[in-house]
Amino acid sequence: MAVCIGRSPIVETKPVPLADEELLARLFRTLGEVNRLRILELLLHAGELHQADIVRILGLTQGRVSEHLACLVWCGFVSARIEGRRTYYRVADPAVAELTDLALGFLERNEAAIATCRRIDVKDLS
Repeated sequence: MAVCIGRSPIVETKPVPLADEELLARLFRTLGEVNRLRILELLLHAGELHQADIVRILGLTQGRVSEHLACLVWCGFVSARIEGRRTYYRVADPAVAELTDLALGFLERNEAAIATCRRIDVKDLS
């Protein structure tokens, strides 16, 4: 029998009131880590994978993959399904594919500027 799991039980049932801009920035920070994007792309193409498969395919440690999956599940990008002793992951919302497609289209038009930007990793520009 399969059991579906969602967000960690420590997630607040009532959202913390944040400005839309802060929430949007958090969304982009979630996607702003290359290995989380690699995991999302892998799940978009594969459909559903066991964590060990993600570890093997991406060549990351189990701990690192687990941390990234926890973030992606918590933020609603990925869902987890338990079957026996195995946990399987899949993209939770079809809008994730739309979002990545939109970002790739933007990147095609702005690749050189983004690749050469020296301000992206500068801390605290405020």
